[in-house]
Amino acid sequence: MLFLQQNKNSKFMKEYIEILKKVPLFNRIKDNELSAILSCLSAREFSYKKDDYIWDIEDKITEVGIVLSGSVNIIKEDYWGNRSIISKAESGKVFGEAFSCSETSKLPISVVACENTKILFVNYKKIITVCSSSCKFHSYLIDNMVKILANNNLKLLRKMEHLVKRNTREKILSFLSEQAEQAKNDSFEIPFDRQELADYLCVDRSAMSNELSKLKDEKILEFHKNKFTLLSDKK
Repeated sequence: MLFLQQNKNSKFMKEYIEILKKVPLFNRIKDNELSAILSCLSAREFSYKKDDYIWDIEDKITEVGIVLSGSVNIIKEDYWGNRSIISKAESGKVFGEAFSCSETSKLPISVVACENTKILFVNYKKIITVCSSSCKFHSYLIDNMVKILANNNLKLLRKMEHLVKRNTREKILSFLSEQAEQAKNDSFEIPFDRQELADYLCVDRSAMSNELSKLKDEKILEFHKNKFTLLSDKK
């Protein structure tokens, strides 16, 4: 654990400045203001190993997480341990903002490290509340947070579009079509491995693998690991 006190801040900024500049929460904020922002938001850094739980179900959270390196899955587990993936956050992405904003007493989801991961936590209340120093960048933070909340709602709506499809094949094609549109290319990489993709689409992994093989045989798509290409002769 590293609290970003003044004597640690310089080294931290040198290591992560390029990532922080890409974080949506810090849009329109100048590089030389980032260090002051982190102090203002009581930022603190934690390291996690693969499969570590960052937040567990029923935790109460008051912070927003920012992935500095690695990635995390936001998951929902049922009584028997069956898992569905709600979303994934990779380097430079923000997570946990909706639950901090709602001030829920018990977290309905868990957040798990997909690999060795470093997370920067910032205090949500300090993001949306103008501090005593009247920092000029606070209006940007508030505006950015509203946009993050809105964009994540749109992502959940897009996921629902996949889940309401009638069968596994249609769910796969719906998801891959969206990924191609986002990449603006017929060839693209997805952020999930096979088990994660099955958990995200709420389908059986074996059934999904069979459908992928059929789609490949039918020359609708090609794939290798998490790299996919949608073929133009798809009927």
